[in-house]
Amino acid sequence: MSGLVDGKSAIITGSAQGIGEATALRYAEEGADVVVADVLVEGGEETVAQIEEMGGNAVFVETDVSQAADIQNMITTCIEEFGSIDVLFNNAGIDGPIEPIVEYDEEGFDEVIDVNLKGVWLGLKYGVEAMLEDGGGSIISTSSIGGQVAVPEYSGYGATKAGVSLITKSAALEYATEGIRANAIAPGLVKTPMVENIMQEDEEMAEQFRNMEPMGGLADPEEIANSVLFLGSDLSSRVTGHTLAVEGGFLSQ
Repeated sequence: MSGLVDGKSAIITGSAQGIGEATALRYAEEGADVVVADVLVEGGEETVAQIEEMGGNAVFVETDVSQAADIQNMITTCIEEFGSIDVLFNNAGIDGPIEPIVEYDEEGFDEVIDVNLKGVWLGLKYGVEAMLEDGGGSIISTSSIGGQVAVPEYSGYGATKAGVSLITKSAALEYATEGIRANAIAPGLVKTPMVENIMQEDEEMAEQFRNMEPMGGLADPEEIANSVLFLGSDLSSRVTGHTLAVEGGFLSQ
């Protein structure tokens, strides 16, 4: 029986851990060849090893998503290794400083913009360019519920995630007739290293996190990966320009 993305090739950024790792594994399970892209070499190579152990095909490309040359290299590698680029998941991101705006460090603001927003823009820019030559494809980018509602002391992060949703709409409109779909996901709280580190350092915050979403608890990375799989597959063939919230009902409150 064929998988949902059987025969397709996918690039997953930030796939050394967390949502990206889970998504890379999920795509491989459903038949895709996968480019694992991350600045974390050891974790990225471990993701490739896991895919190969399950009988899939994957390559690791060390990638700083804030650098155009790195984005171009990962796309070129995907085409050279697997013959095409069908899916691009712009997932790599950082939380940046956690401070009130007055105390927010300018260098930290620049960094979170470079990774979370410019990195997605570069992925769209060069991903669309390659897909136009290859008959189309699907690009998914990671936004956040923090890009739809304000979270105190996360102004830089929130600004980038709101921006991700808007440039996703721009790309969707500009290339709707070219066989290219652009969508985003907006996860809530997910059991990723970034979130788990915060919870370990602050038990009060951990309790708030566990009770924040109406469904209770935190999402597993695999639950987010399933949403990305849907948006990258033909099941979502009529979906573009959309930010899919995967947040246990948080935004319905």
